Amino acid sequence: MHGQGASTIPYAVSFTLMSKKINVFWFRRDLRLEDNTGLQAALSDGLPVLPLFIFDKNILDDLQDKDDARVSFLHQRIHQLDKQLSSEAGGMQVYYGEPLAIWETLCAEREIAGVYTNRDYEPYGKKRDQALEEFLQKRGIGFYTFKDQVIFEKSEITTDDGNFYKVFTPYKNKWMKKFEAAMPQIASKWPSGSQWVSSEEAPSIPTLADMGFEASSIPIPDAEVDAALIRSYDKTRNFPAQRGTTRLGIHLRFGTLSIRELALRAHGLNETYLTELIWREFYQMILHHNPQVVDKAFKPQYDAIPWRADEEGFEAWCQGNTGYPIVDAGMRELNATGYMHNRVRMIVASFLTKHLLIDWRWGEAYFARKLLDFELASNNGGWQWAAGTGTDAQPYFRVFNPESQTEKFDKDLKYIKKWVPEYGTVKYPKPMVDHKFARQRAIDTYKEALAKE
Repeated sequence: MHGQGASTIPYAVSFTLMSKKINVFWFRRDLRLEDNTGLQAALSDGLPVLPLFIFDKNILDDLQDKDDARVSFLHQRIHQLDKQLSSEAGGMQVYYGEPLAIWETLCAEREIAGVYTNRDYEPYGKKRDQALEEFLQKRGIGFYTFKDQVIFEKSEITTDDGNFYKVFTPYKNKWMKKFEAAMPQIASKWPSGSQWVSSEEAPSIPTLADMGFEASSIPIPDAEVDAALIRSYDKTRNFPAQRGTTRLGIHLRFGTLSIRELALRAHGLNETYLTELIWREFYQMILHHNPQVVDKAFKPQYDAIPWRADEEGFEAWCQGNTGYPIVDAGMRELNATGYMHNRVRMIVASFLTKHLLIDWRWGEAYFARKLLDFELASNNGGWQWAAGTGTDAQPYFRVFNPESQTEKFDKDLKYIKKWVPEYGTVKYPKPMVDHKFARQRAIDTYKEALAKE
């Protein structure tokens, strides 16, 4: 499936071996040249810098859809960065393979003084980086990591007694206080007089086909920050038929947009929008301190809930055939575009976990597969919030009524009619479960399971 690339590293840029020491900057979730913390540090050190990107086989091989739009986006972005760098650096050095094996080859070929990169907070990323640091230390090579994809990380925002916050509002209040006391600085580009390691021939970037993928037809929204949209965000964000959200999630995920730039723009324009960015950091902090939430409930007692292993019901939910039009519209939007409106995400997640009593992990995995803006921390946090199993989650006895949600947020049925054109005809299925029955079943099931704990 992967052609030559599965066993070796044939796609690297061909460089003349040099005895001169260099630094390497490893691009990952920071695919931009402007306001890139780790890149700034690498270029400020005085040694020539080799720009590197690795298409990580460990991540890509786990993806189910070989036309995954995120891989297409990533591939396009690497070509764009390579073009930007070509005028000064001769392009990027690009590999497809397992990172540690690639670093072994690089260290054998080059005299590397230091490796610079921005920190990753997901469990796989932390494990990968720890293994690399140990490998580099044995060779006397420095490994320097930097905060870049969040404003505040790890334990920078804590309670007065030094613990991590489990409730969002006090976390947000302290986050805002610290943010306003020392606004983040934007570094426009790299330092003047910086040096790049140049190649003698054009870089050879692996094709999508080389990696077992094909181009996606799903369009990606651009990274333009719309000030007018942010300004009105609190008034428009809940109505899925409107363009009331920025759609910038994928750009934060891959770092094609600086979080510092976005947060500074949002501050003063719209606190509700800035609050959404703070929720993102809250969940990153929760994941850092609680890596077990990847496959366990944040509240351990909720792992006692006897979820229904209803594969047929789950498939109907996935395909948008539940008979609840607001739920079906959301799932069809997701399948067609890789995006789902934020309000609708809450509705479909509540429906799966409460109406169908299907494990939140099933829904989380489906979102992880389909969402362009998928981030592990936010996806996990959102699903556990909806299921009542997470930190600062909605209580288990709160069950969204899809009909009242429709009445509030899609009263004219514009969103529903766009994605469920057969709604109101004999072709549209009847509701797969009665709301009143499902609500009571969910409340009773949760209550009984938690009483045993």
